[in-house]
Amino acid sequence: MIILNYEDLLIEYDTEDIVIKEKPLQSSNGRIYNNRIAIRHDMSAVDKVCTLAEELGHYYTTTGDILNQENVSNRKQEHRARMWAYDKLLPLQFFIFAFKHGCHSSHEVAEFLEVSQEFLEECIRAYYSKYGSFLEFNGYLFMFRDTGLNISRSEERRVGKECRSR
Repeated sequence: MIILNYEDLLIEYDTEDIVIKEKPLQSSNGRIYNNRIAIRHDMSAVDKVCTLAEELGHYYTTTGDILNQENVSNRKQEHRARMWAYDKLLPLQFFIFAFKHGCHSSHEVAEFLEVSQEFLEECIRAYYSKYGSFLEFNGYLFMFRDTGLNISRSEERRVGKECRSR
């Protein structure tokens, strides 16, 4: 299982027809125009990987200018791009991986999986919305809540170690 950091994501998409550059952006952390992605140069590597994943999500799922988030269609496209990013950086098996490695808090999980805590918490809320309160996956029970996530072995049927947003 490979946890993707910023450099890994740059390498993975280097062969695609996508140009990724770091720029001194003022109004946002990332921008995309056609096949060109700009990432704000003065962020941490953790923030860069989260931003790059979302911009790649826009590349693969978005059409046109969606800056006006008052438009319902634009909000839906924004949501699709973010879900793409969550699935790319934080697939469900990564939460199991963090659980097996003894991560107990959202801070520990974010650090272990090399994403920002904000990105992790938004992902958990998105998965809660997508899957509902409970999901069985690969022998584990995921219990999603607005405030976080509990994971336990399915056969144990007990509350496991908690990855709660704080």
